[in-house]
Amino acid sequence: MSGDLPEYYFRVRENGAFVYRIDTANRQRRIDMDQIAVVNIRNGQVKPHGDRELSDADMAAISDWIEERTEVLAWREIDDIHRAVDYLNLTTHWAQSKANDEQLEAVTDALLLAMHDLRAVLVRKKADRLLAETGTAEDDDED
Repeated sequence: MSGDLPEYYFRVRENGAFVYRIDTANRQRRIDMDQIAVVNIRNGQVKPHGDRELSDADMAAISDWIEERTEVLAWREIDDIHRAVDYLNLTTHWAQSKANDEQLEAVTDALLLAMHDLRAVLVRKKADRLLAETGTAEDDDED
């Protein structure tokens, strides 16, 4: 089993991870996890743990993890939005076919405000993109 373990373990936390070096080459044949750093993915900061100095291999592993983690989080964010669209559709079906008056009364105002806010942001962002595309197209025509 120990031959299959990675050299580093990243204990994920909300804004990054604690980084551990895995050691299985000891007399007790047990797994030792030695914390070597703390990573903040939001600002890219890597702080060595204690007065430790990180090797080039440590930094390379951490950089690879940051890149992979950033991609995973970006994918999850979009996946969450696609799920939100599904939830909106399911909510519409529920409101139309299953909800009683009391249930609708409990959620209508909150849903309407949230949808109004979302619609306003989406319309504004769409208009900004269209204006940017139009401005780019006009700039290209002038050349």
